[in-house]
Amino acid sequence: MKQEKKGLSRRKFIGTTALVGAGIGLGGSRLFAGPALIKNPGYPTSVISGVQIGVITYSFRSMPDQSAEATLDYVKQCGIGAIELMGDPAESFAGKPENPVDFRQYYRLRRAERDGGLSGDQQKELAELREASEAYNKEVAAWREQTSMEPFEELRRMYANEGVSIYAFKPRAFGADNTEAEMDWGVRAAKALGASHITLEHPDNDSHTQKLARIAAKHGIFVAYHGHEQQTPTFWDTALKQSTFNSLNLDLGHYVAAGNADPLGIIRDKFYRIQSMHLKDRQKPENGKGNVVWGSGDTPIREALQLMRENKYDFPGTIELEYDIPEGSDAVAEVKKCLEFCREALS
Repeated sequence: MKQEKKGLSRRKFIGTTALVGAGIGLGGSRLFAGPALIKNPGYPTSVISGVQIGVITYSFRSMPDQSAEATLDYVKQCGIGAIELMGDPAESFAGKPENPVDFRQYYRLRRAERDGGLSGDQQKELAELREASEAYNKEVAAWREQTSMEPFEELRRMYANEGVSIYAFKPRAFGADNTEAEMDWGVRAAKALGASHITLEHPDNDSHTQKLARIAAKHGIFVAYHGHEQQTPTFWDTALKQSTFNSLNLDLGHYVAAGNADPLGIIRDKFYRIQSMHLKDRQKPENGKGNVVWGSGDTPIREALQLMRENKYDFPGTIELEYDIPEGSDAVAEVKKCLEFCREALS
């Protein structure tokens, strides 16, 4: 029934998007002005004083519906016109096999195992979940190898038709446990979605970043490595030397929480290799490293945005909602507040 409904949704979509103009730019360009070319006041706009503000769709993980259609609606409600798209909404739209594993429980038990706190029953449950997860990953790898790029092109047109462009794609396809065919698939899917780059956690493996750069270069797509508290001013240097297709997905909040001095300095020094930058407000180590409401932490979000404006940096600033959502609110309302913070900073 789920697949039947998906097929109906896509057929309906094809009919409605047949009217989309051909002026939407294709491929992995650094700029993503395609939807802005369509003069429709109903489209979201989040280019503020020349600075593109986007959002990673991970920010909506707490919302009830995680489909591609619902994700698009969340983005539109926020008034944002460009995104970093997580893999699940796109792959589900394309017909990826449904995941039978309770991943929240799986990761919860893995963390407990790492901390040495598992009972005998929990150890057995974790073993079963791990086996099911490995089997599912093999099923997904086989699906990726045979699926076409057509659904991703359809999804791109669906989003563009509503004024939303996709500048980055982040599927779980680029890890050490993924096959090279999956990595190639992920890059091709990113290109079909209109993204200029893929994003992933830095693998801390020089041969792996070399491999990813080689695959990405073949398709003209950049690889942008994200980091958490392991970020330092030299964190990306080896990958950057390996290939011009290796680049940064800088996370300014995590960079501050790691205790680095002069967070604006890395933007000035590496701007020409930054493909996108995550924005969140975190505290310095001496203040607890917390993820907090924007404007109440130690991350110089306002100053970073103004630096982007003054220097005309063309990479997007990506809102990533990670602080606790207040009671009575939801992710859409909080992302709107973050966007308003950006507007005030750049006005």
